[in-house]
Amino acid sequence: MNPLILGLVLGVVQGISEWVPISSKTQILLVSSFILGLGFASGYAFGLFMEIGTLAAAIIYFRRELYGVILAIFRKGTREDEILLKYLIISTIITGLMGVPIYLFIVNLVKGPIVGIPMMMLGFVLIVDGITIYFTRKSYILKKELFQLTWKDYVIVGLAQGLAALPGVSRSGMTTSALILLGVKPQEAFRLSFLALIPASIGAIGVTLLFSRHAIESTLGLISYDALGISILVATLVSLVLIESLLKFARSNKILLLVFTLGILAIISGSISSITGFG
Repeated sequence: MNPLILGLVLGVVQGISEWVPISSKTQILLVSSFILGLGFASGYAFGLFMEIGTLAAAIIYFRRELYGVILAIFRKGTREDEILLKYLIISTIITGLMGVPIYLFIVNLVKGPIVGIPMMMLGFVLIVDGITIYFTRKSYILKKELFQLTWKDYVIVGLAQGLAALPGVSRSGMTTSALILLGVKPQEAFRLSFLALIPASIGAIGVTLLFSRHAIESTLGLISYDALGISILVATLVSLVLIESLLKFARSNKILLLVFTLGILAIISGSISSITGFG
């Protein structure tokens, strides 16, 4: 396939699927399997490697927050910077402790309909939560912000993000949903989820290069470095637009629409993964 077209397709798929509750690994795996004939293991590793573009977008979009985190490392940041640093450190450590073992074992052990079950379960939980909000909306107000979260909340976010190493599970869907279920305001839930992506993606890319270098090199040989560069650029640009759009949607305070949308997309994503047997 023409490198330009291939790069555009991969970039658009990655740029959209990373930020909404549909597993980007599933979408990249499906596309790479259809276009390049990749097997499960290679497609799964390549799906994680393709987070380079979305990682770049998150770094660009949240550059001010990241600058504050760097200042906090040297004890020169504000109180909010220090709290954000603590949140990222704890959640990332928990993510790694859960996600790395899953990555090392899941590729060769889990395939078939089971891969979509976690996302479908998450979808149903969100639908039930939406129904609860509907019937108790006068007293049910999502109001928590970062400074109101505890280390236990950080651990829960890390666990949710670590589970996203499972085939068929969306990282953004898991972390955003976990934060909303913890009572965090929608806009803050999206922001904290997207910020947690940055160290998690760096780790995911590192793990794939460390343990799946041969699969990545073989895949790059099929798509060419030109197509890879185009896909990363497109994924970055698409991601920047989508991050802004999702944060605006979250600011609209249409919590019922937000929760039901997340739930429905999670169920659809899980169903696709189950039907295809891909993660």
